[in-house]
Amino acid sequence: MKASVRDSAILCQRAAVQVAALSTEARNALLCSMADALQAQVQAILAANAEDLRLAREKGIGEAMLDRLALDEGRVRGIADAVRQVAALPDPVGRVTHRERSEKGFTIERVRVPLGVIAMIYEARPNVTADAAALCLKAGNGVILRGGSEAVRSNRAIAACLHGAMRAAGVPEGALVLLDDLSREAMLELVQLSDIVDLVIPRGGEGLIRFVTEHARVPVIKHYKGVCHLYVDAQADLDKALDILVDGKTSRPAACNALETLLVHADVAATFLPRAVATLRERGVELLGDERTRALCPSMAPAGEDDFAAEFLSLKLAIGMVDSVDEAIAHIRRFGSDHTEVIATEDRGTADRFVQALRSAVVMVNASSRFSDGGELGLGAEIGISTTRLHWYGPMGAEALTIERFVLRGDGQVRHAESRR
Repeated sequence: MKASVRDSAILCQRAAVQVAALSTEARNALLCSMADALQAQVQAILAANAEDLRLAREKGIGEAMLDRLALDEGRVRGIADAVRQVAALPDPVGRVTHRERSEKGFTIERVRVPLGVIAMIYEARPNVTADAAALCLKAGNGVILRGGSEAVRSNRAIAACLHGAMRAAGVPEGALVLLDDLSREAMLELVQLSDIVDLVIPRGGEGLIRFVTEHARVPVIKHYKGVCHLYVDAQADLDKALDILVDGKTSRPAACNALETLLVHADVAATFLPRAVATLRERGVELLGDERTRALCPSMAPAGEDDFAAEFLSLKLAIGMVDSVDEAIAHIRRFGSDHTEVIATEDRGTADRFVQALRSAVVMVNASSRFSDGGELGLGAEIGISTTRLHWYGPMGAEALTIERFVLRGDGQVRHAESRR
């Protein structure tokens, strides 16, 4: 008999207490064992993934989703390596981030502690099963995973490896729950368990995130869509800008940190755009342009407002022309999703203006948007990229799955003299 969502969550809550009590060495050893198990069972994982891919193709699932779903030996090795990288990170649990001596004679500390139970709701990406588990356990939390139906076999195979390592280490398996019930009703129940679950992180399509946000009674951190921009300034090194553009759009177009919009300063448009268009088309990119862009490159299809707000997740790019960095900033503020923005410029003042004016989770100067990734930013892996301004913003690693609390260390101090007997 399958456990109910609530029963599974209660088990996770109890097990999380035990995970939080583990030493740094024990949690790190557990993660290394998990990584070893993933590599030892790579053929079982790939067999499960092949069946998921077969059924997904039969259902007509799009190429972007298939790319996120697909595993091979290299990707499984990358998943295991990410788990090891998480193990090698400094332990955030118990870290004192601030200490001062009060005039009252006691010491005030701010100390990082686990959040408790984290629910991760995601689609397609089976690597999230291992990434989320590793990050949550590293930070002393329990985790409830609710994957998508398209990756159910892959997720089960990965979770089986992780559970095997937990059993061998004597860590309660309840600290890592992979929900069997993938119904909308079960997900609704999960996000309303405000007495058990401490945080929900939805990671997937716009519809999934809206459903979770609208129905949750638990705090939600959204990994929202990535409408990522590159602005090529009048003072840009155009060779660098072209490399950044090509990498950002074509290296993995289904990733949330892929470029979706290119903005080009009018002063360099006549030089840069023909090169960019030719290079992108060689790589199969479909291009949409605003009126000014199409005047230079008339073979483009027209781009409307919906296109500039779109996360294509494919070899498709919207292009606009602007007259200043401020116009580029205004465009991004209007159409962006607070994910990742890039400027190509050799002018420090313009770069600083761009960085300071935008509130996106990640802002880059002369570097590809594809670096907006937990592994690339030193987090080992990421559970998501927060576009919600709660306790964390941007790529979320292990530290983002803890919070600060106050610890006072005194010697009998009281606030009011009349309290003394």
